[in-house]
Amino acid sequence: MEVLTSPITLTESAMREIRNIISEKQIPAEYALRVGVKGGGCSGLSYILGFDLQKEQDELYQIDDIRLVMEKSHGMYLAGMEIDYVEGLNNRGFSFNNPNAKKTCGCGTSFEA
Repeated sequence: MEVLTSPITLTESAMREIRNIISEKQIPAEYALRVGVKGGGCSGLSYILGFDLQKEQDELYQIDDIRLVMEKSHGMYLAGMEIDYVEGLNNRGFSFNNPNAKKTCGCGTSFEA
């Protein structure tokens, strides 16, 4: 299957944390990082971030050594998005900087497009 240029970016800290999770949880090599959206959340859409097998409707991307899959239809919501990993006193976890979000909620995991 063709590997495309990713419509999203991962910061160095996000890639480091993803690699840590792959190693610690012993994620099988055939799994890829799934990025997507689903209906729900306080602003209408929530982000999906996890590990999954590639499905028929997915496009495959490569960011350094990290394989990423995303449903083709989710590209319009996620193009240009940056995923970061923040580790601070008040906040720890993945954060999503999405230029397509017209409105976001306080939790940072849902948005309106």
